[in-house]
Amino acid sequence: MIGRRGRYYPTITPDILLRAYSIGLFPMAESADDPEIFWVEPEVRGILPLDQLHISKSLAKAMRRDPFSIRVNTSFDHVIDLCAEAADDRPNTWINTTIRLLYSELHRMGHAHSVEAWEGEELVGGLYGVTLGSAFFGESMFSRRTNASKICLVHLVERLREKRFTLLDTQFTTEHLKTFGAIDVPKEDYLEMLKEAVASPHLPF
Repeated sequence: MIGRRGRYYPTITPDILLRAYSIGLFPMAESADDPEIFWVEPEVRGILPLDQLHISKSLAKAMRRDPFSIRVNTSFDHVIDLCAEAADDRPNTWINTTIRLLYSELHRMGHAHSVEAWEGEELVGGLYGVTLGSAFFGESMFSRRTNASKICLVHLVERLREKRFTLLDTQFTTEHLKTFGAIDVPKEDYLEMLKEAVASPHLPF
C-alpha cells in the first residue's frame, strides 16, 4: 500500500536522497525509460527483524554445498544493471538512469553497498541497498541461478548482525521475503525505529 507519492522534476542530489531515507521516503520511477522519479512513503512498511531470520531446510542444505563465492562491493554498478534487467517474473523495472547514477554516487560516498554471488567469474545473483546510521535500506535483488539471491540475503543479514546494525528495511513485504521472516509494521512504528537507527553513528558495512 503506497502512501504519499509525488513527482519530482528538479535535479536530485545524493545528499537529498539520504535526507529522504532519514525521514522514511525512497524514490522510484514508473519505468526504466521514464527519466522522472517520485517519492514513496508506504503506510505499512516492510522490515526483516535481524534476530528473526528464517532459513528453510532446503536453503540451508543448498548453502552447505557452498555453490557461490560471496563478495561485497566488488561490482556494485553491475549489480544495479542486472537488477534493472527484465526477467520472467519481472517484465518491468522501476530502476531508471537517474536512479542508477544516484546510487552509484552513494556507493562512492560509502552509503550504498552490494552483496554478490559469483560462479567463477560470472555474477549470478546479488542485492544492493543504502546504509545510514545503523539502518540498511534494501533496494533490489536479482538471481540468475537457483538460490543465488536468497543466499546473498542470508549473508546480508549475517553481516548486518556482525556490524551491529539495528534495522533492515525491505520497503514492502512479498511472499518471498515473508519466508525469511519479513513483517509489515505501521508507518508510525517504522518511523520510531528509523529515528533511533539514523541517530546512531554511521556504521561501516
